[in-house]
Amino acid sequence: MAFGWIDEQAELRRRAGLVRTLRPRPSNSPLLDLASNDYLGLARHPEVTDGAARAARDWGGGATGSRLVTGTTELHTELERELADFCGVEAALVFSSGYAANLAAVTALAPHGTLIVSDAGNHASLIDGCRLARGTTQVVAHADPDAVRKALGTHDGAAVTVSDTVFSVDGDAAPLADLAASCREHGAGLLVDDAHGFGVLGTGGRGAAEGAGLAGADDVVVTLTLSKSLGSQGGAVLGPARVIDHLVNAARTFIFDTGLAPAAAGAALAALRLLRREPERAARARAVAGELHARLTAAGLEAVRPDAAVVSVRAPSPEDAVRWAADCRAAGLAVGCFRPPSVPDGISRLRLTARADLSEGQIERAVRVIGETRP
Repeated sequence: MAFGWIDEQAELRRRAGLVRTLRPRPSNSPLLDLASNDYLGLARHPEVTDGAARAARDWGGGATGSRLVTGTTELHTELERELADFCGVEAALVFSSGYAANLAAVTALAPHGTLIVSDAGNHASLIDGCRLARGTTQVVAHADPDAVRKALGTHDGAAVTVSDTVFSVDGDAAPLADLAASCREHGAGLLVDDAHGFGVLGTGGRGAAEGAGLAGADDVVVTLTLSKSLGSQGGAVLGPARVIDHLVNAARTFIFDTGLAPAAAGAALAALRLLRREPERAARARAVAGELHARLTAAGLEAVRPDAAVVSVRAPSPEDAVRWAADCRAAGLAVGCFRPPSVPDGISRLRLTARADLSEGQIERAVRVIGETRP
C-alpha cells in the first residue's frame, strides 16, 4: 500500500508519547502566554497592527510574485535599509521566513569545496541549510571555539562557521567573539542566526553580533527573523553589501520564493521603529528572564540560567513534559514543551518566553502555576 510506512511511524510516535497536534488559538485567548516568541510584546501593539493594515491597503494582500519579479515593493526596500542601519551593517535582504533566510545564507555561502563547521546545538533551519549546501559539513561540540579552531585547521580552502547566537532550546548564548577569533585565524567566515538575540541583546536590542562588537565586520553574516522580537513574519540576512548582492543572484529561497507579504513588512517596519524609540524593551525582556529563572530555581525547579529571553525548565521525561504543559494550560498558563526529537540532548523541558510586557503579577502567577503542576 502506498505510504503504508506512515502508519508504522505513527504507531511508534504514539507509543513513545511523541505525537504532535495542532491547537488553534482564538483571537483573544484567556491564557497567560509564555509560549510564543513575542519577546518584546509587539505582536498586538497598535502601531504594529496599524502598520500591517496600512501596508495591506496600499500594496494588497500578497506580494504577487518573487522578489525579482513583482514581489519587491518600496516597503521591502525601506525595511531593508532600516534594518541594516539599525544593526550597523552595509546591507540587508528580506525573505518570506527566517527558515528561508537561513537556507539561503548557508547554501549560497558554502559552495562545493567549502568546509562548513556547524555547532551541534544549531536550529533545524541551519542544519537543513548544511544538508542542502554543496560544501562538506563537520559538526562540532556545542559552543566550543576550540573545537571550531581544530576543525578549521583540518581544511585548506574556503570555510564558514555556522552557529545560533542564542540557542532556542535552553536560551544559552554562543561565545561570538571567541568564535570570530577562531574563524579569523583560518580566514573563515562566520554566519550566525540571531533569531533569539535580535531585539533582546546588544545596544537597544541591536542583536548579539552588535553586542559582541562584530557589527559591520566584513567576515560576519547575520540572519534573523521578523517573527519574534518584531512580532511580525519573515526573515532577513544582514552583512556586507557584496554578500547580499551574491544572495540576490545565487540564493534559491530568494530567487524562487514569493516575496514577503506587504502586511508583514509593514508590521516589521513599524515594530523596528518602535524599538528604536523604546530601547528599554530589550533590557526589560532580559530582566523578566532573570526574574523567572531566580523564582523558579528558588522554588526548587531545575531551570537553565538564561542569556537572553528563553527560560528552560527541565522535565523528568517526555511524557511528564507533555502532561506538565497540559496541566499548566488547564490552570491558565501557556508554556512551550520541547521533547525528542526536537531537543539535541534528548532532555525534555518546558520552554518559557520572557516577554518585555509581563507584569510582576504575571511573573508571580506563572511561577506559581509551574510549581503547583510540577510532575
